[in-house]
Amino acid sequence: MSGVFSHDYNSFPFIAFTASHLLMIALFAAVSGIMFIFRDRLRHIDGEVRKVMFFLLFTMELFYHIWLYKGGYWDVSFTLPLHLCSISLILCLVLLATKSKAIFQIVYFIGIVGALMAILTPELYLGFPHFRYFQFFITHNLIIWTCLYFVFVHQYRPTGKGMLMSVLFLNISAAVAFMANKLTDGNYMFLSYKPDNASLLDYFGPYPVYILSLEGAAILLFLLLLVPFKRKDRQSARKEESS
Repeated sequence: MSGVFSHDYNSFPFIAFTASHLLMIALFAAVSGIMFIFRDRLRHIDGEVRKVMFFLLFTMELFYHIWLYKGGYWDVSFTLPLHLCSISLILCLVLLATKSKAIFQIVYFIGIVGALMAILTPELYLGFPHFRYFQFFITHNLIIWTCLYFVFVHQYRPTGKGMLMSVLFLNISAAVAFMANKLTDGNYMFLSYKPDNASLLDYFGPYPVYILSLEGAAILLFLLLLVPFKRKDRQSARKEESS
């Protein structure tokens, strides 16, 4: 495979916070804003929108595995769906297909936190205009867009119970990833060592301290994602009491 589908890491280097990286961050913000502004119109074409989002997520992930396999790089040590964003991607596909409120509660928390971290500090070694660059950012953006779509268009709301479910799901997933790491010599969910590139994990201490720090940070971020909805509920309750 050659050109933008090659595994030539020297010809297409990715450098964080350069124009190509900032472009994808800007795209994420712009589409999120557009989704909110046109939420009522999107509600009328909900079926078509969800089909397009499902198709993009599924196709991009499928092509990624084909690209790895054709290049001879597919390996169980890192390609199984045991990274947080891979798990979130699968949950998003289920959510888009079923509109399950239980799935939404889990993926809203773990999907947004995991994908946002990946977008801001990507473990990415191939940059614009390589296929992997587009595949990485489109899939991670779509994970968050799927969550926001159900908030804006379907008016789903995360709950405290949903946050607890997400923490439990996260720890069960981490236990499975830990066992997979032992069997495959992998680094799923970064439970064996920190990523090679600079990331937020660099501020969480050495191994294995950063794992416990990451757990605490995840819970804190989950709470921050819940706060706007709790505040809105309290405001609505006050209005009802005063009326």
